[in-house]
Amino acid sequence: MYAVDLGGRIGIASEGAAQLGPQLAADSRALPLLAYAPPLPVDRLGDPSFCADHGLRFAYMTGAMANGIASEELVEAIARRGMLGIFGAAGLALDRVEAAIDRLQRTLGDLPHGFNLIHSPNEPTHEAQTVELFLRRGVRLIEASAFLDLTLPLVRYRVDGIHEDAHGRVVVPNHVIAKASRIEVAEKLFAPPPEKYLKQLVEAGQLTAAQAELARRIPMAQDLTAEADSGGHTDNRPAISLLPTMIALRDARQAAFPDWPLRVGAAGGIATPAATAAAFSLGAAYVVTGSVNQACVESGSSDAVREMLAAASQADIAMAPAADMFEMGVKVQVLKRGTMFPMRAARLYELYRTYDRLEAIPESEREQLEKTIFRAPIEEIWSQTQAYFERLDPSQLVRAEQDPHHRMALVFRWYLGQTSRWANAGEPSRKIDYQVWCGPAMAAFNEWTRDSFLSQPAARRVTTIAGNLLFGAAFTLRARSLEQQGLRLPPEVVSLRPLEPPALDRHLETPVSFQK
Repeated sequence: MYAVDLGGRIGIASEGAAQLGPQLAADSRALPLLAYAPPLPVDRLGDPSFCADHGLRFAYMTGAMANGIASEELVEAIARRGMLGIFGAAGLALDRVEAAIDRLQRTLGDLPHGFNLIHSPNEPTHEAQTVELFLRRGVRLIEASAFLDLTLPLVRYRVDGIHEDAHGRVVVPNHVIAKASRIEVAEKLFAPPPEKYLKQLVEAGQLTAAQAELARRIPMAQDLTAEADSGGHTDNRPAISLLPTMIALRDARQAAFPDWPLRVGAAGGIATPAATAAAFSLGAAYVVTGSVNQACVESGSSDAVREMLAAASQADIAMAPAADMFEMGVKVQVLKRGTMFPMRAARLYELYRTYDRLEAIPESEREQLEKTIFRAPIEEIWSQTQAYFERLDPSQLVRAEQDPHHRMALVFRWYLGQTSRWANAGEPSRKIDYQVWCGPAMAAFNEWTRDSFLSQPAARRVTTIAGNLLFGAAFTLRARSLEQQGLRLPPEVVSLRPLEPPALDRHLETPVSFQK
């Protein structure tokens, strides 16, 4: 679109003759050009190589939220819209994960989708078994999250099946999109697999020496998501400083991988058109959403949780101990409005730090735990915990027999694990204990959609939200481009409200334009 000078008034046009500079020839029919904004189709946002490599139309990804919150329904909807969805496999039993693989391979076929692999330092056997399942079932894309360091199972997944094609090019069937919030972790992801792990895989017969040589020429991850302040596992890093840092690392490492375009995406805080536009302006190859997807009708959460999320404001979030990394003191970001989970989880961690075994807890404190948090005798909770780990990872029980402090951690982790399941199931008797992973993005989304159709939980569909964020980002970027040329646009022109699906679908198919 063109903004031209009509004798002191601003005119808007999409075609015609315009001229740069204030002086016009006497016989010129052109108008003085004030500003110009080229077309910006929504599918032009981000890095085109990301879309090409993954078979996408839009550089948009829904990240994995554990316990199946990033559900099959959510992944199916987003994949059919030309975007990338990741199933939330973390925290689920292997048979449940395999059922999801069965369904998505059947319903989506070759449409792009992936599964989550979460770092499990306290349950390494389960992490290894998950990778075995992915390899056996031909899962070709994973989102690796919460890794504090590279592990043997992650390396094994990445290099499995590596070979050369007829032209001598290295072919790697398995793709890793890795989340990281720390530069020291990102450095290992934008690097070849560690030599020690390659040697172990060769010694175990899971990799040939020739394959190991090829693996030394590839990055562990071609796509790295810079995870800023977000729901769940987070370091609360500000995106405006984290993303440029990761992009600088990418630029420094790119020369080492001439055949592998390294890319950095943005996650954390992506919930409004302005935030989405900012991420792309900073150079993000793609954007990843999380908290807002949990509020969608396709998510594996409950209607009760969706109502709670729709009411969340900026002050309604808190940090609480993480179930999977409880002993390490790692925390997750959660919703605190309407639930006592953050306080109760913090109390359990305080007791874990204070006492070395369950028997050392004072009787009055123990009675309070059994009455308010566990709602059952601790011995009964331990029996349930034993039954769980006998199926999932018996080595944890062996360790608990030898280490009473570890037994204490497993009992406390029972509560932390159950709270998210109660929330997903909408268990009414446990609403005060719901653990709902949530970042400040959720509140920003609520503020943007207030008094619109998206303020209603029942209207929040994952593709409607995704489309609005992408279209809104393109709209915002064009408005900022005009303003940077000195054209001041009135608020009613640049203030974009959420679009309902029929109108939204039309805009996603055509270049973004402004109303006069």
